[in-house]
Amino acid sequence: MSAKPASKPSGGLASALPQSPAGHAGPSGPLDWRHVVQWLQADGVISAEEARRTITRCAQAESAQHALLRLASVSIKRASDERPLDIEALTQWLAQRCGLAYLRIDPLKVDVGKVADAMSAHYAERHRVLPVQVTPTELVVATAEPFVTDWVEEVQRQARRPVRCVLANPTDIQRYTAEFFALAKSVRQALKSGSGHSGTSFEQLVELGKVTKQLDANDQSVVQVVDWLWQYAFDARASDIHLEPRREQGVIRFRIDGVLHPVYQMPMGVLTAMTARIKLLGRMDVVEKRRPLDGRIKTRNPRGEEIEMRISTLPTAFGEKMVMRIFDPDNTVKDLDALGFTPHDAQRWEGLVKRPHGIILVTGPTGSGKTTTLYATLKRLATEEVNVSTVEDPIEMIEPAFNQTQVQPQLDFGFTEGLRALMRQDPDIIMVGEIRDLQTAEMAVQAALTGHLVLSTLHTNDAPSAITRLMELGIAPYLINATVLGVLAQRLVRTLCEQCKQPDTQSPRSALDEVVKPWKINGDYTPYTAVGCIDCRMTGFKGRMGLYELLVLSEAFKDKVNQEPNVEALRRQGVTDGMRPLRLSGALRVAEGLTVLPEVLGTTPPL
Repeated sequence: MSAKPASKPSGGLASALPQSPAGHAGPSGPLDWRHVVQWLQADGVISAEEARRTITRCAQAESAQHALLRLASVSIKRASDERPLDIEALTQWLAQRCGLAYLRIDPLKVDVGKVADAMSAHYAERHRVLPVQVTPTELVVATAEPFVTDWVEEVQRQARRPVRCVLANPTDIQRYTAEFFALAKSVRQALKSGSGHSGTSFEQLVELGKVTKQLDANDQSVVQVVDWLWQYAFDARASDIHLEPRREQGVIRFRIDGVLHPVYQMPMGVLTAMTARIKLLGRMDVVEKRRPLDGRIKTRNPRGEEIEMRISTLPTAFGEKMVMRIFDPDNTVKDLDALGFTPHDAQRWEGLVKRPHGIILVTGPTGSGKTTTLYATLKRLATEEVNVSTVEDPIEMIEPAFNQTQVQPQLDFGFTEGLRALMRQDPDIIMVGEIRDLQTAEMAVQAALTGHLVLSTLHTNDAPSAITRLMELGIAPYLINATVLGVLAQRLVRTLCEQCKQPDTQSPRSALDEVVKPWKINGDYTPYTAVGCIDCRMTGFKGRMGLYELLVLSEAFKDKVNQEPNVEALRRQGVTDGMRPLRLSGALRVAEGLTVLPEVLGTTPPL
């Protein structure tokens, strides 16, 4: 949990009550907004003049609101910087004054099943409290009323463990009380609906396939659980949702900023029902579980924006594993500037993609952002005057600005056949998802020689290795020199959260200097370290950025290609021509305070 150390949960709560301006003990019962205004003034958070204005404005506000919500609605200005105090700032201040831990409720860190069993939904709503963590030694309960404690003793008796109170935003408590208990109820109902199949033989399960399909399509509890899953994935900025069957229980995990986070453990019956429900929505064969399947779903996020998800299933030892890749318009890169190019590389990349014909390659391992870079580039190039066409496997994102084709290996329609067909479609710019074999490479070369700009990807560790990979596939050096314009190698690293990052005083400057040898970083710089806050879910990182190594083929470089060189010779010539290696690019980002050294070392090859 992201709570600070708190006072003792039961007997110590009364001693932590705030003191009134006159020095008397704080009140009991629900918060009164007038008292809160007095405490804000007494603590120097707001000025006396602001306190008077606040009292006048609050007197006209809705009387049924919680005291903190009422104050937040009138935009109280802080005395120190004149910035308004929002509900989170008021909650944090009140928690500190009361001696309680402050908690920003994170649904990804709450075991919904356990907390729903700790207290009934009716009891939680009546007392406006919410269990957020259950351990063998304590029950952590979030409240927005620090002086209402008459429920503590009863909950301790029922839970048979001490209760520790934490202070949370009243809006979050109300929202998550409804959602957590509704989710737990839906899971129980879905499990109950499928309980009739427990103990059924394999042959009987096969016969029940059509019944199960009908149940999954219409059972309201399964629909609610799936809707909850998507809702929290969108809120958490997840790029992928994993539904993984295990021996005892199913596991749901989200990939956020490149790292998988466990979210929920589901009974296997419910997970199977969820998988069937999602397959139906993706127009996939629900009965077929023996081979991998692919599908797509379009839905909307809470803001009403359309979101597309690509679905993939895979048979495993314990059932069907499903991965949903989310293409959220908020997280989709819309221009090259947002990719993370340095001015040095951005200028050179712009010069490459404006060339009328040739081959431009983007390389890197799976998940390094190659497709995102190509899409952002194609969006820049796709004007009304040019015909932009792609051949992909699969189509990652539907983009109306250009024509996209999906390969169909089962119909003998691969990259080679797709590229050959595109050549008869009067294209100007062609994007090939990946060059995997000699035939596709030869078609790409032929397209470049006949006046087309071809963009594609390769799986290599760095930019110079792409040249030797083409030679290993069987492309002649003279054809490489005639067609290849440049190679962009890239990696993704997590970026530090701007709200909580702090200067790293522990790591000496020599650590970064040692990493970039024989290069040297000039000037003063201050590395930062990850700390963790509410905004970044206590990870210290929020979002990712690209590290790039851009190789532009110069005449001197082409001379070395004709001499059948090794990768090291090509790399040295590339550096001479202005290429910055991946690790150096990462080190510069560390010096700028955008990421940390372990992130760079873990993703980039050594110099």
